[in-house]
Amino acid sequence: MTTPLALSRLHFPVTTLGPGSRIGIWFQGCSIRCPGCISADTWAQKRGMTTVEQAVDAVTRWIPKASGITISGGEPFDQPNALATLLRAIRQGSRLDVLVYSGYPFEALDHHLRNMGGLIDALISDPYDIGSTQTLALRGSDNQRLHLLTELGKARLASFERPIRPDEKRLDMMVDPSGEIWMVGVPGKEDLNRLARLLASQGHRVETSQDRSNRASHD
Repeated sequence: MTTPLALSRLHFPVTTLGPGSRIGIWFQGCSIRCPGCISADTWAQKRGMTTVEQAVDAVTRWIPKASGITISGGEPFDQPNALATLLRAIRQGSRLDVLVYSGYPFEALDHHLRNMGGLIDALISDPYDIGSTQTLALRGSDNQRLHLLTELGKARLASFERPIRPDEKRLDMMVDPSGEIWMVGVPGKEDLNRLARLLASQGHRVETSQDRSNRASHD
């Protein structure tokens, strides 16, 4: 029996969303839709349909080389059954630490977390707040909280309960088969705008996922 999963993309290595070289898994679909989100391309529902089993097959080749797994989106907890099934399958094949990003408040996830006991080692919760300061490691805005849920999570991620360091203000970049460039990490509030202006000044046409989302909302 297969488990449906709406998946945006998979990538390895990711070095900007947790310690070491990590497997990145982005769920597709988000009901929260925080203003200013840099991943607006992952908001739309019912795109990228696959199965948990196919996703696990795809990442298995990376597990021996990976330091951990980071799951983001989109909103992973909008697909709680797929998330739990994916995590159980990953646990059967590895002991990598699992960090999950969610835009829901931690208190709203209590039921899901109890059902997934021990499957998530660390969780960053709460919606991105475009008006908040941005000074903490791994977080897009300072209202977001890091929760260490297992001993493995404490061992691997407790050191990130601190301000971001200058050397961590960086992004991974990847190019997909269509030629689109994806930047992975937690950019500063004006980083993408500065990059867009620089590329435009050199004659390049720049369109971000946020631009597309804004245009679609007015169509």
